[in-house]
Amino acid sequence: MINKVMETFEEAVADITDGAVIMIGNFAGPGGLPYYLIHALKKQGARNLTIVANTAGGTGLTLDFDDHKILFESKQVRKVITTYLSPSPTRPSPAEKQIAAGEVELELVPQGTLAERIRCGAVGVPAFYTPTGFGTVIAEGKEVRYFDGRPHLLEHAIKADYAFVRAYKSDRMGNLVYRGTMRQFNPIMAMNARVTIAEVDEIVEIGEIDPEVVVTPGIFVNRIVRIEEDPGFPRHLDRSFWIRDSEAI
Repeated sequence: MINKVMETFEEAVADITDGAVIMIGNFAGPGGLPYYLIHALKKQGARNLTIVANTAGGTGLTLDFDDHKILFESKQVRKVITTYLSPSPTRPSPAEKQIAAGEVELELVPQGTLAERIRCGAVGVPAFYTPTGFGTVIAEGKEVRYFDGRPHLLEHAIKADYAFVRAYKSDRMGNLVYRGTMRQFNPIMAMNARVTIAEVDEIVEIGEIDPEVVVTPGIFVNRIVRIEEDPGFPRHLDRSFWIRDSEAI
């Protein structure tokens, strides 16, 4: 019987090598963030990483918490592909400081364009045209074509080596159910990567999840790790908060 369950987060990220491209699901707070996978990757120590995420870490709008900013703090990131760097000019994130210092390469992408580049990478579409960003710095160096008299930029798909996603429930085959803001970038990232690792609250037996509520089919998921009750977990990020945050936004 297929069983994709890993015993520890450290085991789940052990084979990530230097230079890997990693997608990390996140959006404006901890509700759908794979917190434990990020911390395991920091401990594992892979370097020269390319991080693909909606934010570059340290930009939560609800509270300050240790998200993927810790990968920048530990100098593990070479490049970031993202939509957003800092909550304000007076609160630069670790990523923004390193970008300004020339230590990290930045590829800034409009949010919808980033989502479509990830989705296209998942479904085998190599590139697409979009009007978003024309006439801005986003357009520099990009091919422009006109459709119905309107300029469009050529954007290329993104492919990842690994995707870190956060889900509410999984069975042992990796069929994922999300809750609240877990359904942001997580589902499209889960389809994209060569290896998708899901961090979940609950793992059930095969057949216990109604197929109608599955968002990410198990064929896209390679590894699953269950979040255990952790007395060392930051109090403001306990699991009940994650669910409340997801439902509130």
